[in-house]
Amino acid sequence: MTDQELDARVARAVDNFMAGYGCCQSVVAAFADLYGLDDTLSKRISAGFGGGVGRLRMMCGAVSGIVMLVGLDCGQTEGSDREGKSRCYKVVQQLLAQSEQQNGSLICAEILGLKGHEKAKCSYEASPRTAEYYKTRPCAAKVESAARIFAEYLKEKTGPFS
Repeated sequence: MTDQELDARVARAVDNFMAGYGCCQSVVAAFADLYGLDDTLSKRISAGFGGGVGRLRMMCGAVSGIVMLVGLDCGQTEGSDREGKSRCYKVVQQLLAQSEQQNGSLICAEILGLKGHEKAKCSYEASPRTAEYYKTRPCAAKVESAARIFAEYLKEKTGPFS
């Protein structure tokens, strides 16, 4: 895959977010076709991870997208394949360490600057996507970061997709 193709996927992730999709949906949908998932299915399976998992402000949705994509890329398919499972965990840990280094945290509430009492008031109601929403949230940048981390991982890989 060329640098231009990977850059286009990163841009697609940001475009998805700006079109109203959640952070996880945006990242997963930008790469899912590489693994035989169509756009609709990729957005459905990643929908619940938005807002730090169901808007609970836990692990960042964009980061969750990285985890899902690593599973699609190198996750083991046999329960007894401990070596395969370990390889997948290693990649997840490496990419999440990059994300944490770039973004300061893997936790949605921390990235958004929410304190404990504000986090406790989390609602399941999705925030309206307005110009003000996009101005006050770092999420588009976090989506771009996560998509770029995964794109760089793909670029550095040797051989065909698993």
